[in-house]
Amino acid sequence: MALIVQKYGGSSLATIDKIKLVAEKIVAEKRAGNKIVVVVSAMGKTTDNLISMAMEITPSPPEKEMDILLSTGEMVSVALLCISIESCGESAEGLPGYFAGIKTDSSHTKARIQMIEPSRILKELENDNIVIIAGFQGLSPENAITTLGRGGSDLTAIAIAAAVKADRCDIYTDVDGVFTADPNIVPEAKHIPEISYDEMLEMASTGAKVMLSRAVEFAKRYNVPFSVKSTFGKGEGTMVKELSLREGADVSAVSLDEKQAKITIFRVPDRPGVSSKIFMALGKENINVDVIVQNVSKDNFADISFTVNITEVEKALKISEAIGKELGAENVLCDRDIAKISIIGLGMMNHPGVAGRMFQALAKVGTNIEMISTSEIKISCVIKRVDGQKALKAVHKEFIES
Repeated sequence: MALIVQKYGGSSLATIDKIKLVAEKIVAEKRAGNKIVVVVSAMGKTTDNLISMAMEITPSPPEKEMDILLSTGEMVSVALLCISIESCGESAEGLPGYFAGIKTDSSHTKARIQMIEPSRILKELENDNIVIIAGFQGLSPENAITTLGRGGSDLTAIAIAAAVKADRCDIYTDVDGVFTADPNIVPEAKHIPEISYDEMLEMASTGAKVMLSRAVEFAKRYNVPFSVKSTFGKGEGTMVKELSLREGADVSAVSLDEKQAKITIFRVPDRPGVSSKIFMALGKENINVDVIVQNVSKDNFADISFTVNITEVEKALKISEAIGKELGAENVLCDRDIAKISIIGLGMMNHPGVAGRMFQALAKVGTNIEMISTSEIKISCVIKRVDGQKALKAVHKEFIES
């Protein structure tokens, strides 16, 4: 007997027919002698539709009320899946995230899990129930409903797998695992049978849509191996786990993030503490900054550019303008027409010249590089969004297909 945590995304639950198929899949695992915990996302485009309704009322709806609103989407999935499982002759217990013992901080719309008290989950399993949990949500210290941010159901599943000491965690989605690039853009992309936490984390943080980066980070921290596989396919998917440095290919995958924006603060004083003032202010508002570039100082002034997710650009721009004014900056501009292309691979550490090959591949298709960021296993380039897809194909051809 194994304790299995499964997670089903919105595309897997988009229709009643799909929910019935998922229920049959869960019941089959239960009847094979296993204990099952399932984490679900909202059906299809439910979350987007709820956001649109709120935006019709006001362009800046209160975050606390947005958490209450958005948490309802997962509860619909919980109820319908429980009904479907029970119609198959098995007992199911549906739980909101807060009833499942998920405790978070007080950061509404992108809360962080502080702890999970799994006693209710374990009790339901002892009673031979299939446990269905609403992903993406928890409870703050003030007993308010919180949500974990887009893709938060992945994080819920990984965290619960760690808390209940699951034997297996399966993340079900609409793709057959992890590929060397987005197969919708690059048909030549290859399936990856297994990948390291570090590579998967870099892929998730550089635009790959398969997994939420925070979920991968949590899995790495608590050593929770997990698989990413198709809900209705028969493939083995991709196993994500701790892997040691291996010989062979220098680049494992290429990713493209088209949801980026660049903010530049022109002519700020080049003195200690200025950068700290800018990025501490952004950090206090929970805005994640990615690539940062400061040009060479001239006349004791410098320009600072950085990228943020497009969903946070308005808030980041407002903060940057306020700080820029305080510092006496010349101007603050925002470019919403950028993208970020990245190559990722554990093998890059042992292969000199990888950056040069990437830059050459971009040059061959006429793509100019605006910013560069590197780590031991990743190189990212900020480019114009219009060049994104042709750049992805060119770089993938250079490293994966050659």
